[in-house]
Amino acid sequence: MEVKTSLLDNMIGVGDMVLIEPLSEDTFIENLRKRFEHNEIYTYIGSVVISMNPYKSLPIYTAEKVEEYRNRNFYELSPHIYALADEAYRSLRDQDKDQCILITGESGAGKTEASKFVMSYVAAVCGKGQEVNKVKEQLLQSNPVLEAFGNAKTVRNDNSSRFGKYMDIEFDFKGDPLGGVISNYLLEKSRVVKQPRGERNFHIFYQLLSGASDDTLKKLKLDRDFSKYNYLSLDSATVNGLDDAACFRTVRNAMQIVGFMEDEVQSVLELVAAVLKLGNLEFKPESRCNGFDESRIKDKNGEYLKEMCELLGIEQSVLERAFSFRTVEAKMEKVSTTLNVAQAYYARDALAKNLYSRLFSWLVNRINESIKAQTKSRKKVMGVLDIYGFEIFEDNSFEQFIINYCNEKLQQIFIELTLREEQEEYIREGIEWTNIEYFNNAIICDLIENNKNGILAMLDEECLRPGTVTDETFLDKLNTVCAEHQHFESRQSKNSKFLTDHSLPHNCFRIQHYAGKVLYRVEGFVDKNNDLLYRDLSQAMYKANHSLIKILFPEGNPAKVNLKRPLTAGFQFRASVGTLMKNLLTKNPNYIRCIKPNDKKAAHIFTDSLVCHQVRYLGLMENVRVRRAGYAFRQAYEPCLERYKMLCKQTWPHWKGPAREGVEVLLKNLQVAAEEFAYGRSKIFIRNPRTLFFLEEKRRQCLEDLATLIQKIYRGWKCRTHFLLLKKSQVVVAAWYRRFAQQKKYQNIRSSALVVQSYIRGWKVRREYRKFFRANAGKKIYDFTIQRIMQKYFMGLKKTMPSMSPVDKSWPARPYGFLDGMHQELRRIFHLWRCKKYRSQFTEEKKATYEEKLAASELFKDKKALYPSSVGQPFKGDYVEITKNPKYQKLNSLVEDKVLLADVVSKINRANGKVRTISSPRIFLLTKKSLVLADQKTGQVKASVPLLDLSSVSVSTQSDGFFALKLKEGSTSAAKGDFLLSSDRLIEIITKLHRIGAASAERNQINIDISDEFLVQFKQDKVCVKFIPGTPKNGNGVACKRKNNRLLEVSVPSP
Repeated sequence: MEVKTSLLDNMIGVGDMVLIEPLSEDTFIENLRKRFEHNEIYTYIGSVVISMNPYKSLPIYTAEKVEEYRNRNFYELSPHIYALADEAYRSLRDQDKDQCILITGESGAGKTEASKFVMSYVAAVCGKGQEVNKVKEQLLQSNPVLEAFGNAKTVRNDNSSRFGKYMDIEFDFKGDPLGGVISNYLLEKSRVVKQPRGERNFHIFYQLLSGASDDTLKKLKLDRDFSKYNYLSLDSATVNGLDDAACFRTVRNAMQIVGFMEDEVQSVLELVAAVLKLGNLEFKPESRCNGFDESRIKDKNGEYLKEMCELLGIEQSVLERAFSFRTVEAKMEKVSTTLNVAQAYYARDALAKNLYSRLFSWLVNRINESIKAQTKSRKKVMGVLDIYGFEIFEDNSFEQFIINYCNEKLQQIFIELTLREEQEEYIREGIEWTNIEYFNNAIICDLIENNKNGILAMLDEECLRPGTVTDETFLDKLNTVCAEHQHFESRQSKNSKFLTDHSLPHNCFRIQHYAGKVLYRVEGFVDKNNDLLYRDLSQAMYKANHSLIKILFPEGNPAKVNLKRPLTAGFQFRASVGTLMKNLLTKNPNYIRCIKPNDKKAAHIFTDSLVCHQVRYLGLMENVRVRRAGYAFRQAYEPCLERYKMLCKQTWPHWKGPAREGVEVLLKNLQVAAEEFAYGRSKIFIRNPRTLFFLEEKRRQCLEDLATLIQKIYRGWKCRTHFLLLKKSQVVVAAWYRRFAQQKKYQNIRSSALVVQSYIRGWKVRREYRKFFRANAGKKIYDFTIQRIMQKYFMGLKKTMPSMSPVDKSWPARPYGFLDGMHQELRRIFHLWRCKKYRSQFTEEKKATYEEKLAASELFKDKKALYPSSVGQPFKGDYVEITKNPKYQKLNSLVEDKVLLADVVSKINRANGKVRTISSPRIFLLTKKSLVLADQKTGQVKASVPLLDLSSVSVSTQSDGFFALKLKEGSTSAAKGDFLLSSDRLIEIITKLHRIGAASAERNQINIDISDEFLVQFKQDKVCVKFIPGTPKNGNGVACKRKNNRLLEVSVPSP
């Protein structure tokens, strides 16, 4: 990332408004616009930072940026809030000067965010350590808590601070934070009971309802629905981009870090819930016997009152009475009067406002207890003031009046401190100080705060006056006392020039502030200044069985009744502002002026009229003029000489003398007029920005010339370096090539010598052995040739071996005819070997399966047309699941041996040759000793034949499933004759019968007769079974027909 070395480098517009030329309001605003459009949101006026709210996130607050601005001169880098924070922190740490950072601007200008950036920067650059990190974390985490309870969504800002905050951060001598103290000013408590259209109540109400758990809400007797609470506006209940639930979790976590106990957090939430409940109370009039109306809580609101009293631990009857009666005490006398409905609503809202504002003050004090410095040694202090800016609304009331009074005081101290700072620097540098004319707003401050005839004093006097006091009587008093004041305007005053001013209503007065004229409506001034809370309500609150409530309402203690009238809001605010001003005057000030570019809260929009208005009331043009009244620009001699030394031959490239003398030589050589600059003790002062821009233009031209010179020298150096590298490479390449060429030549000579030698040796050998050649050479050459042919044959065979599959019949061709016998023998041996390897992979079960398939092949291959269709079918054996089927459990128990085959077969009727399939199918069971035929439905055994009684089995050559079991003559089983059966699994049945007979030593092997004609014994008759190819009448099936007593024809479909 490029790091700028000066404020003047690569400027967009002008980084410091003091240098703008020509100076006018138009050029000032145009410069702000240009920088804003390029995301340059910070601009200087001397040491003052102008901050434009970008309404979007910018990548200029990273850890890298913090390091970039750390320990750097204020004007060394481009304008940034970090530069001001670093300057203030280093002055505090190194020069032991207490600092204050004043952040001002109107609502939505980014004051709160600016204060966060300042605090986060200071936290990042100060020391590290467990205790230091804890203090830093507590200071930073105080922000989310105060924002939740003191900020709200307004039409101008989604996170507007509705109170003024001043935080003193205390440091030790090393610059490490020790703690802090927070002061709050004028919380806008009227927002608790009423919000303008398009705005929200304080954030905490919405965060609590959105983010609290169901259990917490149940304890607080709350509902998530915003519409159930009168104090919450519904038109802006949700804010785009703001997650209230997540914010609530952040606030709870921040309160824990700051040091709130769990019971304290619960108490705070109970008070927030009580305020919501309080807003739902409604009143009705009830006539009394004396003719006066008395307010009563409506029956339908009784539940809200009960729940609120349970939360606060107050007796319901006590609070009900406080909303119906008011007790006035004077010396030794007490008078109780009834409250009408309007007064009851006033009392309700006054209690809600006081309850919330006192809770907020308690929160600030509780945070101060946690973050205060634990040591009593002397501390350095940095104050950060984040306070409401100047406010001009369509309807301005008491709140805007005292806010603008505070801004008048801040403007007064700003001008005073700026002038004092300028004067001190001139005196320090030995430059003659000339008086600067500027508008002094002390006359406006006096109009407001004068103890005799100031507006606040008259307001207090009117509030304390006996008799009827109204806003109109207060305005009459103002018209009488302030009529001749040049900054006060009223239509009813003695000043005749305002009598016909229709822009000035009769119930208003206008003050000409430094930022412009503001019209104030007097309605509500007296009530808001009085800020009365009836004593009955204070005493009712004190009676609460709630520890926090007793702390918030100490005046309710009957033992400490104070009959004095409480201080007015205006008096308290004037006193706190006075204390703040005294505090600020003891510190070195640093200013951040915040400006919002548009009213739409949108990025990339710059509204000239709005910005112009803020520039005027912030007094920024006045600030520039004060800064430019003497010398517009000043810079230390060393950086000045370093920046402009290339403009003079005597100072370039190195000046060996003192920096001041170098600057004097430089300016003399450039022929700058003597009245345009002055020499201070450590700085050069330049009067007119044109002189600075003249130096900058000269420097730019010189830099271009220097860049050209550097380019020329660099190109020459680059080309020369490239040439030398090419030359060196050429020498290396040539050396390697000569070496390669000599090696090549040597190799050629050596190979030629070897050829000559071989020819000579061959000639010698041939000459020596020529006499033996005819007798022995022929046989040796033959044997050698045969040996080479055999070696080549075997090597070739190794490379072209077929796959290991036994069914692969491929075999490489023989190269020579004389190898035919050996070639065939090797093929046979290889086939046997791979068959053995293939069989070695078989399991016992698989071996048995293949053995049965092999036996079937030997019996039926090329003999029985049904055989090919059975090859792909596995021999399963048990097809009826006789061991598992409960229907055949009895049948299975009758069979002594293991069942090798169980299937359903069809039995041929001996009488008519009909196939019994549907009417009487049979279960065919085969064991090692016998075969059994049983009824399929009942499982009853129909026939059991020992295998010893079986002489042979006859089948046809056709594709039918008929087979005849021929029994031995004279055996017990042969009484009814042979069995003629039909099955789709004929091949498996016959194969298993044959293998059982072959494996048994007790009986002879069963003969298998395959013929299209064979004889079977049916009782006393011998019948010829004849198989005829053809098409049966019943379709594709096999048909049997008994022709006579001696012939049974079986029609088999042609394949």
